[in-house]
Amino acid sequence: MVGNYRPNAMSQGYAIELYFDPALENQVLKAWNVLARRQISTQLIEIESRLHITLFSSPLIEPAKLENIVKSFAGKQKPLPLSFSSIGSLPNDKNVLFLAPTPTLSFLQFHSQLFDALKKECIEIGEEYRPDSWIPHCPVAQKVPMIRMGEAFSVLRDLKLPVTGYAMVIGLVEFSPVRELFSFVLSNTVEA
Repeated sequence: MVGNYRPNAMSQGYAIELYFDPALENQVLKAWNVLARRQISTQLIEIESRLHITLFSSPLIEPAKLENIVKSFAGKQKPLPLSFSSIGSLPNDKNVLFLAPTPTLSFLQFHSQLFDALKKECIEIGEEYRPDSWIPHCPVAQKVPMIRMGEAFSVLRDLKLPVTGYAMVIGLVEFSPVRELFSFVLSNTVEA
């Protein structure tokens, strides 16, 4: 666990993120590296992001309040099998390309349980992170120039999907640049 956080006046927000086992992370990092070498996208590297799936994000939140919720939640969860089986792009102006995890029942329940834990503590959850509208994804490129979008998709197709592994850690980051405030291993050490 990492737990030193001081408020940052320049913070754009906070996010609860899910992190992967080293083998899965290395498979996906290959795409980041190829995109960077070809000078298609280095944005995620520049902001010091880590490969992740965002489970929740908010511009204003008290990190100390979230720490106990996330710690308790992580203690009730075991490592979560993941399979990135498709690639996609979000319909916004950030030109984000991502790998999408297969939406298994266990994965969707994991997110729904976190949603319920946050809601129980009166944490306001934006529409895009509610279980019925959340689009789970692992960003691999951001701010891709439109004229290079096809090339970027080709790089991701060369990954030979699916890539599989486990989500092992959940944490809170402040952004941008990305700074981890705390994280906990999914350990299933607490009785549900």
